[in-house]
Amino acid sequence: MERAVNFNAGPAAIPLEVLKEAQGELLDWKATGMSVMEVSHRSKEYEALHNEAQERFRRLAGMGSEWKVLFLTGGASSQFFMLPMNYLAEGRKASYLVTGSWSKAALKEARRFGACAEISSENPGGGFTRILKTSELDIPSDSTYVHLTSNNTIFGTQWKTWPDTRGVPLVCDMSSDIFSRPFPAGDFSLIYAGAQKNLGPSGLTLVALREDFLARAKTKDQLPTMLSYRVHEEHNSLYNTPPCFSIYMLDLTLRWLEKNGGLKVMGRLNEEKATLVYKAIDSSSGFYRNPVERESRSSMNIVFRLPSPEAEEGFVKEAKAAGIIGVKGHRSVGGIRFSIYNASSLDNVKTAVSFMEDFKKRRG
Repeated sequence: MERAVNFNAGPAAIPLEVLKEAQGELLDWKATGMSVMEVSHRSKEYEALHNEAQERFRRLAGMGSEWKVLFLTGGASSQFFMLPMNYLAEGRKASYLVTGSWSKAALKEARRFGACAEISSENPGGGFTRILKTSELDIPSDSTYVHLTSNNTIFGTQWKTWPDTRGVPLVCDMSSDIFSRPFPAGDFSLIYAGAQKNLGPSGLTLVALREDFLARAKTKDQLPTMLSYRVHEEHNSLYNTPPCFSIYMLDLTLRWLEKNGGLKVMGRLNEEKATLVYKAIDSSSGFYRNPVERESRSSMNIVFRLPSPEAEEGFVKEAKAAGIIGVKGHRSVGGIRFSIYNASSLDNVKTAVSFMEDFKKRRG
C-alpha cells in the first residue's frame, strides 16, 4: 500500500513508525491478552502508561515537577470556556491577543464569564495576515492572565517570539504547533492543545499548568465537577474514564519524538520544510501568492492563492490524483493550505514542492 502525502489540518498525519507499533499491539497490549482499548483505566498496566505519558510530555517540554499535566476531552475549544470558568470571577479580567479565528473564538467564550481586554491584529476589512507587534501589546497590568494562540491554522500565521506580559500569567493555545519547536516553558503558566495535529489522534486534549497558577483557580465547590482543573489534577486525570487509546497513541508519539532528537531537531526540520514551500511560492513570479507578512509566516500551516478559483480547484484535484491530499484551504477563506506537521516528512514536502513547480509550468 502506498501512503498518501497527508497535509490534512487535523486530524492529521501520524508517524508511520507509531502506527505500525500500535498495529502490532492492537490485539495484545503488554501481554494482557487485550487491546489497550479494552484494559481498565484502573489497572496497574494502564496507570503506568498514563504516568509515563505525562512524564514524557514534561521531559520533552523542559518542564519540572511543578507542572501538572492533565488529559481531558472536548478538544481545545472546550478550553475556551473551561479556562475562564476556572479563573474569571467578579472583579477579575483577562487579556486576549487575537491573531486569528481560534483566538477570536476563545475571546468570545471568555466574555461569557468576565471582563476581557482585546488586543487584535485583525485587518480593517476582516481576516488576519500578521501577528501583533511588540508596540501594540498594551496589556493591562491587573489582568488575571494573557491568552494567545501560538499558531493560526486558517490564516497561516505564527508567533515567532513570545510576548513580554510583564509578570501577568501567560496562557497559550498551542494546538497546531505544540512540540514542533522548542519553547520556553518557564514563560508560561498554562498551555493547552488538542492532540490531533502533532501529538496523535483526535479525542485527547492536553492541559499543562504550573502549581502556582493552579492555586489561583476557583475552588471545587464553585464549579461543575468535570470542569474544575483542581478536580482533574487531584485525581490525576482519572476522575472518570479518560480517552485511553488516544493517550496510548500520545505516549507512542512522544517516544518517537524523543527517539528522533526532541524539539530542537524537530524545530530545525520543520523550518527546513517550510523554507522549501515558501521558496516555491516566492519564486513563482506571482503564480502562487502568500498573503502573510514574512515575519509572521507559519512553519506549520502554509497558505497561498493561485491566479483564479478555477486554478485552485484544478490544483486540489490534480494534487489528490498525485497522492497529495488535504490541500484545500479552510472553508472560511478558500485557497490552498499545506499543513506540514511533525509527521509530514521532508521527502513528502519535496514531493509536494515538485508538484507545485510542475503545476505552474503547465498552468502558469
